[in-house]
Amino acid sequence: MTADIGKRAILVVDVQNDFCEGGALAVQGGTDIARAITMYLTHAVADHVVATRDWHVDPGAHFSAEPDFVNNWPPHCLVGTPGSQLHPDLATDRFEAIFDKGEYEAAYSGFEGRADGVALADWLREHGVGQVEIVGLTADYCVRATALDAVRAGFATTVRLDLTAAIAGHTAAATVEELRAAGVELIGTPLLRN
Repeated sequence: MTADIGKRAILVVDVQNDFCEGGALAVQGGTDIARAITMYLTHAVADHVVATRDWHVDPGAHFSAEPDFVNNWPPHCLVGTPGSQLHPDLATDRFEAIFDKGEYEAAYSGFEGRADGVALADWLREHGVGQVEIVGLTADYCVRATALDAVRAGFATTVRLDLTAAIAGHTAAATVEELRAAGVELIGTPLLRN
């Protein structure tokens, strides 16, 4: 007999215009991932579905005029701009809450986000969630950070790599090893930028 580990939630991470083709910090395949997640959500069995958004006002050193694309980036997902909005090919009808993160600092993990003042981990616990499945953009940054924080917070964690895109092959490979070592269940492989 298996122990009951609570309800299951799908976390859709940062599928925003600026991370898809044509955006300020686009990852190749981002639009395809938005469409694939939409198709997946039409039949996925989950008790809850929520999303996260990069939601920058003034994140300080997270933005740079000469970004290194590791610790700092071109301006992206600025509140009030089209780039900050969820991608139009991403169906949002199942989203119960959207957790915004990074207003005044770099924030990679969805667990740094809040919806109506409530932190993601608290919202999940209030809704009886014990298992999370993570999809979205990008595998090697925000999906990675969200998954690691999910494990730290005590959630049984799965990442659907087949519903993510990665920025680079070397960071995607390192991410897979890091997530596996942390006890994250991995399904598929991420779409790669290069």
